[in-house]
Amino acid sequence: MRILKIIKSGHMTHRRAFAGMNRLLLFTFPFFLSLIWLGCSDFINVDPPKNNLISVTVFKDPATVESAMANLYYSMREQGMTSGSFGLTPVLSIYGDELDYYGFNADQTQLYNHNHSADNNVLWGWWQQAYYLIYGANDIIRGVESSNDLSVDEKKAFHGQALFVRGYVHSLLVSLFGDVPYVNSTNYRENNTVARMAEEKVYDSIIRDLTDAVELLEGIEPISKRRIWPDRYVAKALLARMYLYTENWEMATSTASELIDHFPLETNLSNTFLKGSPETIWQLAADENFPNNTREAGTLIIQTVPGQTYALTDALLASFENGDLRYDNWIGNVSDSNNTTTLYYPHKYKAGVNEKESLEYSILFRSAEQVLIRSEARAHMGNLTGSQTDLNSIRNRAGLSNTTVTTAHGLLEAIQRERRVELFAEQGHRWFDLKRTANAGRALTDLKPNWQETDILLPIPEAELEINPNLLPQNPGY
Repeated sequence: MRILKIIKSGHMTHRRAFAGMNRLLLFTFPFFLSLIWLGCSDFINVDPPKNNLISVTVFKDPATVESAMANLYYSMREQGMTSGSFGLTPVLSIYGDELDYYGFNADQTQLYNHNHSADNNVLWGWWQQAYYLIYGANDIIRGVESSNDLSVDEKKAFHGQALFVRGYVHSLLVSLFGDVPYVNSTNYRENNTVARMAEEKVYDSIIRDLTDAVELLEGIEPISKRRIWPDRYVAKALLARMYLYTENWEMATSTASELIDHFPLETNLSNTFLKGSPETIWQLAADENFPNNTREAGTLIIQTVPGQTYALTDALLASFENGDLRYDNWIGNVSDSNNTTTLYYPHKYKAGVNEKESLEYSILFRSAEQVLIRSEARAHMGNLTGSQTDLNSIRNRAGLSNTTVTTAHGLLEAIQRERRVELFAEQGHRWFDLKRTANAGRALTDLKPNWQETDILLPIPEAELEINPNLLPQNPGY
């Protein structure tokens, strides 16, 4: 209870004390990990270890290592940046131009209005949970490498998954905060004084981790056929995204091509976000008890007006072409009792959290993104016919005719418009696209009166700067 009060107080002295406490939690991660395994056992369907001294015993049995990995995915689903409740999907959608915010959370209101500061608790929570996950991945890598009890294939599988997690979390951090520490150690003294790394070097480290993960996971069968465990295809999906972000067009094209061939697009748009969709590359499983389905549905679906927290912006609604089937299948609406106000909401996930059957999982990677990655990379390489073909495959599935654009510049703009309506309200894609294409100011200047060009990066949490001055300097504008 005391910890909860500290979080809610917001007082910097208490924040500093809690940040120090967090360092202790990281140092003793294996012990605390064992204490929370029981709470997520339904998610992972693996018996939790009986011995709390798991720093010694966990790597003797593949089932307990599997539990440790599953706990990381459970934490991703329930907390931090990838949570459907308060992660990238809702928060970056209100930070950008996808969702309007009607709620009363002070930190989200600041982000929506672009008057946020380095004291924002949403951002601090994202930062802390991210490095918690990274520490956990590093702890698994260290333990697997030193284990004498796991088979060669078991070592490869767990090592590859942990490298992917480390790369994935860092990819979100660098996209949000710019220069960030790339942590690959469990040495808490080093981690307490780690410095920020230049953005391009962070991307180099991510790509190196993912390349190693692909090699380790090659030929390793996934634990489950439900696509809830990262395999070599998941690592390649993030690699393709990183190659796009770093403008390595050739590698983005070749990497995305393999995934497009392996994960065909779901032909029925209403089935795209069901847990058995053929285009899903990686998803976070729902719980067998609660929630049975996604946090995203519970967060974004409007039940009553008034009473809404989020609603789609007029700008996003206007970006859909006439006849776009995604508008019909992926957008819902509800009116007030007098039918004077109608609000629209993302309806990609349709099953409420209280459904008795798990119908949907939270999708983090799907092949439609890969098609658009290849289309964009091909346009940059001058392969306009190939770029058009990819773009048209997404458009045709949505009931739209082929693009009429024939120039590279025109195609790149058309691809960004297509990404906007295909990937809306999904893990911050729209914001990351505005940022990497230098179009955030053009999109937000009129929409957000407090917009400043320095808002392109989020501030490093003040509590972290006070604990570790090596994270200085603060990002401009904060």
